[in-house]
Amino acid sequence: MTRLPMTEPFDVTSPEKEGVPSGPGAGDRREPGRFAFGRNWASFLRVLDEERIAEAERSLTAMLGAERIAGATFLDVGSGSGLFSLAAMRLGARRVHSFDFDPASVACTQELRRRYFPEASHWTIARASALDGDYVRSLGTWNVVYSWGVLHHTGGMWDALGQVAGLVDASGVLFISIYNDQGPISAGWRAVKQFYNRGAMAKAAVVSAFVPYFVGRGLVVDLARRRSPLTRYRDYRRTRGMSMVHDWIDWLGGFPFEVAKPEEVFHFYRQRGFTLEKLTTCGGRLGCNEFVFHRSTS
Repeated sequence: MTRLPMTEPFDVTSPEKEGVPSGPGAGDRREPGRFAFGRNWASFLRVLDEERIAEAERSLTAMLGAERIAGATFLDVGSGSGLFSLAAMRLGARRVHSFDFDPASVACTQELRRRYFPEASHWTIARASALDGDYVRSLGTWNVVYSWGVLHHTGGMWDALGQVAGLVDASGVLFISIYNDQGPISAGWRAVKQFYNRGAMAKAAVVSAFVPYFVGRGLVVDLARRRSPLTRYRDYRRTRGMSMVHDWIDWLGGFPFEVAKPEEVFHFYRQRGFTLEKLTTCGGRLGCNEFVFHRSTS
């Protein structure tokens, strides 16, 4: 396995010039002021290290089991940084296909392939939308369909949830995560996200208001528990290998933004012949509920 320095700069603006194909009509239902997800992921790659990659692998195996990934076909819908496509490759997936609507996210995924699996013909990458029915149908079916924290950012969440259902083969599994519906609180966050994406001044105002709040809230909790304030930042990488600061920015700016109650997602997929195998909720708070479904044999 080739491992190149993670601090090496790369171009996140034009993945197509490196031979990354675009799906037909690659485009989500755009709302004004869409967040630059890929730019944030490009920044995240500068802090990506072996420990974070190992945590990403651990989170996949915790929800799916290592035996489900090794030798399997793995579809990463909305690959973002490319970290979980990389994790699937390292866990022995027979074939991995990654696609994302954001060209900078496509470039990030391509960069991880270049750094770790430069000769791997069984890891393919494309720019496309989960809402593009023609493209989605062209992909066929897969053993594992993975889409973590993506489909609620398409601008057509329920349509996207339906599209990915058809990608799961007869014995396959679907692993998704969707923002938890908190009612009026979610509506308030939607307004914050819309404002963030109005321009540089709005972005600065939101970051200046909320990042100190996040830091201060964490500091109060840590002091009450007599814990070093730095511990939460060091430990956060154990959450799927993520970075707390990059997740803050993703949360503040992540728009389009839709939410769902766990039971709504459960009923949606039950009607489409899926059985819920595993559910991890965020306990009614901010964040994502995680679901693993498999096709029902009944």
